[in-house]
Amino acid sequence: MSSGIAILGAGLFATQAYIPALVALGDSAPPLKAVYSRSEKSSTELSQSASQSLKLETPPEIYFDADSSRNLDVLLQRSDIVAVIIVLPITAQPEIVIKALAAGKHVLSEKPIAPDVAKGLSLIKESSKYTQKGLVWRVAENYEFEPAYRKAGELIRSGAIGKVAFFKAIVYNYIDKNSQWYKTPWRTIPEYQGGFLLDGGVHTVAILRTILSPLSLTHVTGFASLTKDYLLPHDTIHSVVRAGPDVHGLVEMTFASPVPSKPLSDNILITGTEGWMSVNHANDKEGGLKILIKKAVKPGSSIAEDDKVEEIEETFRLPVKGVEEEFRAFFAKINGVEGLEAGNPKDALLDVAYIQAALTSDGKLVNLAELMQD
Repeated sequence: MSSGIAILGAGLFATQAYIPALVALGDSAPPLKAVYSRSEKSSTELSQSASQSLKLETPPEIYFDADSSRNLDVLLQRSDIVAVIIVLPITAQPEIVIKALAAGKHVLSEKPIAPDVAKGLSLIKESSKYTQKGLVWRVAENYEFEPAYRKAGELIRSGAIGKVAFFKAIVYNYIDKNSQWYKTPWRTIPEYQGGFLLDGGVHTVAILRTILSPLSLTHVTGFASLTKDYLLPHDTIHSVVRAGPDVHGLVEMTFASPVPSKPLSDNILITGTEGWMSVNHANDKEGGLKILIKKAVKPGSSIAEDDKVEEIEETFRLPVKGVEEEFRAFFAKINGVEGLEAGNPKDALLDVAYIQAALTSDGKLVNLAELMQD
């Protein structure tokens, strides 16, 4: 292909997730022709890493702010760059999304869509004048594309556990000052609500959206707190959420675990009228995500005794490759090929709305649809 892509941002995720995803896609991905970062050093390091991993004869060209002849504006003027993948600090991304769309580039931008609902609404409104002309903009929420979460949703919709009754999600993380993620300057002193809860918490909301669809998260009430001062402004939220007139659940998120070990609890647990389903990371050599279903066998069937509840078990293990799959779908979309339809900015805005509601509720019920009204 004569046309290629550029990565805007040279942080940890670009190196640890984006480049491996491009390697996995091989020739089915457009060539990486350029990288941009605010500093020459980080841009150069990403270019070198990409060149080595992708076995490129010519390293991606580097762009950075200090040189006006090699800054972002110059990169976006290149006619051979048809799309950009943006992985920049949360507060910086919205402006860059519009700048790239205005330059005629298709855009895949990292979650969260924006630092708050108001900014997200403004961004979606501003972007429409470009997307209406055929440009593609998707939000890179890789958990929407994880095969295990998509499989879990398919199983539930097929009636694997009966009708969904209630659910629970628990995120229990340990972040200390030596964490590679904490050492990122824009995370150390966040200029956005929630800190790690916004940056990482939107993943959990996206998982619930993916698994529970077509049910939609509608109302939230909860409380937020700060346990570790260096994780300000908040590091823990507990919330109750409604997902329809008779479906509700509990969501607990913390990045303030006192120790690295995790308690024995399911990450995602969906309970239905005929059984339950859990989805957890498989902490063994095989890795991946594991789906476990426990389902009641109806009395009178060939494998159940009358008046006694018997259970059957099903398990599924799927690899973790959400970034790879979201890239594949994005590249297919910009080439006019139908693929997985996820990464919708309005869905990503709901993820932010949920976190914002949980942070500000203080026990009051928040209607997510009203919060997202323009």
